[in-house]
Formats: sequence, C-alpha cells, structure tokens
Amino acid sequence: MFRSIDEIPREEVRGKRILVRAGFDLPLDEKGEVSDFFRVKRSAETLRFLSERGARVIVLSHIGRDPKETNAPVSRALVREVSHHYVPDLLGAHAHDAVRAMRNGDVLLLENLRADPRETENDEAFARELAALGEMYVGDAFSAAHRAHASITALPKLLPHYAGLLLRDEIMQLQRARVPARPSFAILGGAKFETKAPLIKTLLGSYDHLFVTGALANDVFRAQGHPVGRSRISDEMPTPYILHHPHFLAPVDVTAQRSDGHAFTKKPEAVEADDKIVDIGPDSIQLITPHLEKAAFILWNGPTGLYEDGFTSYTHAIGEILARRVEAGASVVIGGGDTIAALKESGIPEEKLGFLSTGGGAMLEYLLEGSLPGITALE
Repeated sequence: MFRSIDEIPREEVRGKRILVRAGFDLPLDEKGEVSDFFRVKRSAETLRFLSERGARVIVLSHIGRDPKETNAPVSRALVREVSHHYVPDLLGAHAHDAVRAMRNGDVLLLENLRADPRETENDEAFARELAALGEMYVGDAFSAAHRAHASITALPKLLPHYAGLLLRDEIMQLQRARVPARPSFAILGGAKFETKAPLIKTLLGSYDHLFVTGALANDVFRAQGHPVGRSRISDEMPTPYILHHPHFLAPVDVTAQRSDGHAFTKKPEAVEADDKIVDIGPDSIQLITPHLEKAAFILWNGPTGLYEDGFTSYTHAIGEILARRVEAGASVVIGGGDTIAALKESGIPEEKLGFLSTGGGAMLEYLLEGSLPGITALE
C-alpha cells in the first residue's frame, strides 16, 4: 500500500519542490475554455494542502491528445480554486527559471506533458528530466492512472513518492466498491461490449444485481433476437452466461428516435428499422427502483442514454433515487465523465450523490484489476 501526503509531517514538505501529477485533462467548449470544473475542484484540494504547508508545488498534467494543445485554459480554470503561476514551457529555460524563482507556498503549472512525445512513450530519460525539477513526487491523477506513461509510472521511481488526497480517496472508495456491502446494485452503461465483458462478469460475481444500460443494452437486445434499427452496436454480443445469469438485468423498454427526430417509448421488440435507441424508458426505471431502494451499496458508471443529445430524464430519475438513498445512509459511488456531466444538469447537489469519481476508464479498470499502473508505481 502507498503512503499519502497527509501522512508526511509538515516540516518535511516545507520548502520542498514537490512535483504533483494532476489529472487536468479537462473538456473544452467551442471557445477553447474549460466547460466542466469537476476535476479542477477535486484536484485543487491536494494543491492547497501542500501550498498551505509551505511546499513549492510544481503541477504536471496533460490535456487532450493533440501535442499542440496547451494548459492555458487549465490555468484560467484553476485560478478559481488555487492562486498559481502558469509557464507555457515544460523543460526549457523558462520552466527552470520559474522553478528556481519559487518561494514557499507557490504553485506553478507547467505546460502540457504530451507536448513531448516521450511522455506517452514512457521514456525514462524524459522522466529523469522531469525529476530534476523536484525533490518529491505526488501522484494525484487518478483519471490517468491506468496509463503507463512517463509521468505516471517512470517518474515516481526517481523520487520519494506519495499519493495525493484525490487519489487516496478514489482508491479508498473503489476498494469498497470491489467488495460491496449487501444488498448491492451496479449500473453499467457505455459501449463496446467486447471490452466491458470481463468487468460485467466480475460485477455479476460481486453484486446482487447488475443493470446494463446505454449502448451496451443494444447488444443485449440483439442477442435476445430483438431488432435494434439504427442503434449503436458492438462487434461482439453478450454470451449466454451473461444473459442468463441470475444477477443480470437489462432494460425492458426503450426510447427510440426516428430519423425525423421524433422519439417514442416502446418495447425492445417493437423497435423499427428507422429507429435509433437513445435511452431506456419508464418501465425500466420501475424495474430497478425496488432494488435501488433497498441497496446498501450502489455503483454506477455510464448514463442511461445519449445525454449529449438531450436524453437525460431517466439518468436524472436514477440520480434522484440515489440522492434519497445517500440521505438514508446507503453508500453510492458514481463514475464516468458523461454520467457526472449528465447528473449536473439535474440540479441535484454533488454532495447528495455520494462519491463522484474523477475516473472513467481508470475507474472501470481498477474495478476489474484491483490496481492500476499509476498506483503500483506508488507502492
């Protein structure tokens, strides 16, 4: 198990140059500005913690997949939470000068790690160059912890290393999600059944019920012999083992949209060639509500429908049920950027929804494997 930064005596961090690998891969709007501040708020806790203890905090992060993207919009979002200085440089003279000029409590944000291709190549020489900037390493990028990249797995080997507060909380909650309190209920959405099948089998073994939704449900309908029209489907279909497992649940009605834009609720067997399944329906909510209302632990990753096209009502309906369950003392863990973004539109306060994970793919991989490259590197 790793040590987290709150276990370090204050005097051991004061005046130290601490490299914090943060997860600031943030969504941008059409104007190039950050459109969702969820990860900013969560990651800022570690930066403030170290700054308030007199550390010299050097923030490393990546954004997007284009190496030309910069952390400038990240800086404009982060300033709402943490006073800092942004340097549009990573390993050049400008970055080194800024590091040398730091005072105790300063926070410095450097440029997009992926501007250098050696980051994704997990290049050890690149990691050594990054390590020369600091004296300690704090891993706090849970959303990227499933990537074996230089700043995630090679860099911590070169410096005394600790987990940040965000990463600590993520692992604490997801460890509980792997062995949930009973009765338990899991909801899994998304697409690509072939990649989700191992996790589905794992969840069927550890949860009392697993409800599959989103595009994954289309594959279930197809395997059951129902038409799916223009709906998104995967390369593979669920096996009989999954379909007939006593813990497995699938939607019993859908919202289908015709090519003219009109949408209707119908049974899966009534889907027509011109239909695209865009969400579940009210009968499916009725199916899972009794299970949710008695569950002591609920795990959820993936909205029920195409939230980006405005199909959010049933996702919101589940969110309202879960808010009541949290109030009643149940444990709820929700992950996936789309899920959280869709729930924000519901107006339900974040603190009433249980634990919201900053990871999508990282969360799913941890639930399956019980660890991630970025966590192993800190142990």
